[in-house]
Amino acid sequence: MLRGFLTVGGWTMASRVLGLVRDQLLAAFLGAGPAQDAFQLAARLPNMFRRLFGEGAFNAAFVPLFSSVLAREGEAAARSFAREAMGVLGLWLLGLTVLGELFMPQVIWVIGSGLARHPATFALAVSLSRITFPYLMLICLAALVSGVLNGLGRFGAAAAAYVAFNVVGIGCILWLTPYLPSVAYAAAWSFTASGIVQMALLLLAAHRAGMGFGMPRPRFSPGMRTLMRRMVPGLIGSGIGQLNLTVDTVIATWLPPGSLGLMYFADRLNQLPLGVLGSAAGTTMLPLLTRQLQTGQEEASFATQNRAMEYALILTLPAALALVVLSVPLMATLFGHGAFTAHDAVLSAQSLCGYALGLPFFVLVKVLSPGFFARGDTATPVRIGLATLAINLVLNLILMRPLAHVGPPLASSLAAIINTAALLVMLRRRGWLRPTQALLSRLARMLLAALLMTAVLFVVQRLLPHPVARLHGAERIAALAGLIAVGVGTYGLGLLATGVIGLAQLQRWRRRRAANSN
Repeated sequence: MLRGFLTVGGWTMASRVLGLVRDQLLAAFLGAGPAQDAFQLAARLPNMFRRLFGEGAFNAAFVPLFSSVLAREGEAAARSFAREAMGVLGLWLLGLTVLGELFMPQVIWVIGSGLARHPATFALAVSLSRITFPYLMLICLAALVSGVLNGLGRFGAAAAAYVAFNVVGIGCILWLTPYLPSVAYAAAWSFTASGIVQMALLLLAAHRAGMGFGMPRPRFSPGMRTLMRRMVPGLIGSGIGQLNLTVDTVIATWLPPGSLGLMYFADRLNQLPLGVLGSAAGTTMLPLLTRQLQTGQEEASFATQNRAMEYALILTLPAALALVVLSVPLMATLFGHGAFTAHDAVLSAQSLCGYALGLPFFVLVKVLSPGFFARGDTATPVRIGLATLAINLVLNLILMRPLAHVGPPLASSLAAIINTAALLVMLRRRGWLRPTQALLSRLARMLLAALLMTAVLFVVQRLLPHPVARLHGAERIAALAGLIAVGVGTYGLGLLATGVIGLAQLQRWRRRRAANSN
């Protein structure tokens, strides 16, 4: 499991770093204004479906079924099942794409009603959305192929393909812009272009793995009916997180112009650890848990769940606290260029603090949900998710006026905390989660080490002769790098001092890494 976790996490980290470069270009060229708001709204729908299908409902329903068929009936039956799923999903997505293109103004009004106050921005959002929307079909089908590869244990190929999204995005912004009306149009076209590239790479990997898809025809076999039964409630449950973000988007369109951009760049930085750790844990856990439960290894499944929680939180806890205490230097250094002003960076840093408070809980939702999905229970996360969606909406309405661009991020974090608590309670009540005393002790010591790191970073910043955000160029980068090094070093020493990690364990990891590299 650790090897798969690190493989997915490594490729996801590469994708996130490239995504950071892409976002820096968007910030520098578009700033935090109406054009940025229009583009972010156009990107909202395809990104929502990418996360929903790539990391949510379809993955939760398809991977356990595919893994079960593969284990019980062999590769030929699993290949047939995957092809049937491709045919049914492809037909449904094609119809959805056509409807979306026809009724795009109405769709944009639903997810961004506040932009209707600004007709030019609203019209631009509609035009850009019609360009980005075909990515929805491409990336959802790519998620199916990724699920096949993950079910076969080939995590690297599936994770690596998503790097193409940001590579194509960077290329389009830099080289396609001169031939289009604006940078926003170039960024929009990069969505569909990257979807084609990702789909091609994944189909090639599946073919090499002996799972070629050919030209599948839609066929509602018993296996497909089972998939749909599991997928529909899972679609609602996994979509709760995306609906929460959509609520944030709708609320942001009613805030001052530029608020969508401020929240977007803050969320992108928050997504760096969330995407790497949360996606890696959820992707590698689900097929492993399914296999263990199918073969009667219940005790092993408890150990897998506990390890996943520990792997995720050992990095997420310090990341969340570091994002809060270093929010202004981070936003100023990464995005404070070109049209994105120093004042924009400070405002976006405030949004980042709101998101970062919920980071460990966003990750835990992804770690705990497979405990239900692997047992075929997609209904419980639905009920919990619907309750947290309602709570998020109420919190948004309460906080949007007094906190403006900080209100929606903070509301999402509070909803994630409630979601995590409910999942923990239900898993424990059903006997599907057994955290050991050793695990709880290690988590407490991790938190202590993270708090120590936070205190040191706060003091070091106060002792600097000038705030990092006020420095320029290489000086700012060097100062931020120094702070990050201090934080990493302090946290590492804290883990050693509290006994979370021992020197012998570090030596074993080093030898294992050396063996894998050879």
